Order: sequence, then C-alpha cells, then structure tokens
Amino acid sequence: MTSPAAPTRPTFASDFRRFFLRGLGALLPTLITLWLMVWAWSFLWTYIGQHLIWAVKNVQYHLSGPKGQWGHVARFWGDIPEWLTQLIGVTLAVVLVYIVGLLVGNLIGRTFWKIGEALVLKIPVIRAVYPAVKQVTDFFLMDRRSQQFEGSRVVAIQPHENGIWTIGLITGGAPQRLNESTGEEMVNIFCPNSPAAFSGYVLVAPRSSVVELPMTVEEAMRLFVSGGVIAPPKAVEKAEKPAAAVSVERAEPLKLRAG
Repeated sequence: MTSPAAPTRPTFASDFRRFFLRGLGALLPTLITLWLMVWAWSFLWTYIGQHLIWAVKNVQYHLSGPKGQWGHVARFWGDIPEWLTQLIGVTLAVVLVYIVGLLVGNLIGRTFWKIGEALVLKIPVIRAVYPAVKQVTDFFLMDRRSQQFEGSRVVAIQPHENGIWTIGLITGGAPQRLNESTGEEMVNIFCPNSPAAFSGYVLVAPRSSVVELPMTVEEAMRLFVSGGVIAPPKAVEKAEKPAAAVSVERAEPLKLRAG
C-alpha cells in the first residue's frame, strides 16, 4: 500500500503572484478613482482654469489704477503657491460650468446658445465633428435622455446565431425609409465595447427582436466597464428564475416614446 504523497510546499513565485494579484485587486479601485479625479482636475485646469486666472489677472491690472501698479498684481500671484493657484482656477472652472448650465437651462440663454452653435457650425471642420460629439454627450449627460423611453433603455439583441446575445442601449428610431423597406419598426442600438464603454458600434434591428432588460443605463455602463463582473442585482435575480418565467418576460414588447 503506497503512502499518500506529501503536500507540495508553495514556491515563492506562486505566493508572490497570489498576493500580488490580491493586493492589486484591493488597490486598483482606489487607484482608478484617484486617476479619474486627477484627470478631471487636470482637464479643468488646463482647458478652463488657467485661462480664467489669466482673465482675473487682467481685470486686476485694469482696476489697479496706473500701469505701475501691475507689479503689485504680479507679486500678489507670485507669492501664492502653485497648488493654491490651481485650486482657485479649478474652483472658478466649476463655477463657470455651473453658470453655463443655469444660462442654458432657461429660454433666453438656450436661444443665445443655439445662435452661437449655428455660427460655430459655419466653420467647415467643426461642422463635420461637432454634431456627432454633441449627440453623444447629450445622450449620456442631459436630463432629457431619461424621457426618450418608457421603462428600461437597456436592451439585448441577438446579432449572431447560436444563441449569442449582445447588450446595448437604444439611441433612437431608425430612418423612416428603412422602416418602410422592411415593413416593421426598426431601432438604433448602440453596443458599447468593454472596458472602453464609450466606444462601440451601432446596430439597426427590428423592435420585435429586441429584449428589454430590467436595468438602468448606469448599471449597464458598470457592467460594460467591469467586463461583466459587476452585474445589477435585478439581473442576477432574473437569471436565477426558472426558464419559463424568463421566457414570459421576454415576450413583453419594448415600448418607445413617440418623437
């Protein structure tokens, strides 16, 4: 009778790999969050904040009396630490963005903003890029995106055979000519990539072939970014139900708000 083999002692390489991955999993969410905050800080300072500081310096220069007083303004800003100057600039940038939101939120400000957009769109290069960028940012940031659909905006579509499904976001209705050609209502579906969820591809599919999913856009974005690891609790509960219950839910038609 042979004796059982003695358990092998883990090597330093296996221990290092295991604990390194464990530490990386613990630190990565914090590091990514800090990276995003640093990126947002750098973006606000580089593209808005430092220009506002320059404007403030010029205002101080013109309000300081004789031109000889400019030295006092320069010494004032020279005595302030660089991090404090950036803090003031980023704070002013946040306030400016908030004020722009207030102005665009009312009728008069929105009218002037549209006039400015119309003038900008007369520039050939900007005219080719700006409309597409605006549509994407409006869909993800503006409040009216929540009014485009009744119920969930996250859907599943089967673009391939063999039971393979793709999760996407309905972004609107297809052109009327396509609806007339196919004889049924078609919808545009944006299918994000993972983990870069803000890039992807667009599918045009019949509304009857789309399955509405019980999750919000925010939950779907977390699902895309995490590569499917972070699943919404509702989706997990649905997956644990019997197949018959799921098939009944899939039969519910997807409703789109007119317009």
